[in-house]
Amino acid sequence: MVEFDPPVRFARSPIARLATITPDGTPHLVPVVFAVGGDSHGERAVVYTAVDAKLKTTRRLRRLTNIENNPQVSLLVDHYADDWTRLWWVRADGVAAIHSDGEVMDTGFRLLHAKYPQYQSVPLNGPVIAVTVHRWSSWHATLAAPAPKP
Repeated sequence: MVEFDPPVRFARSPIARLATITPDGTPHLVPVVFAVGGDSHGERAVVYTAVDAKLKTTRRLRRLTNIENNPQVSLLVDHYADDWTRLWWVRADGVAAIHSDGEVMDTGFRLLHAKYPQYQSVPLNGPVIAVTVHRWSSWHATLAAPAPKP
């Protein structure tokens, strides 16, 4: 049986859902592309996502306002299969910071370019959100033997 390593499964996923909280306390959830830097197994893991040049209704995204008001966020990746023995999810809880210049922004851009070939033609031209992970949570289905019949 393959060992389930939550931070590795998280890092290999192509997409995550970023959960923030609006100023009035309402959850706000959006899909994001991301890359993991730092020590992905330790307390220094950092998840990077950025505002890119894909078409958006505004450059002032709600997730940015939410993070400015409350930097506590969660990122969730999951895998669904019709074979429910293959289901899993991993959540990274942490503190987000918005970077519009500097070394953190450069690191985020570099990691995102390395993970997503699409960024060769879609510019990364907005701020980077860097989430310092404080806790990993996960669940995965296991191939357990069926319960004996009475």
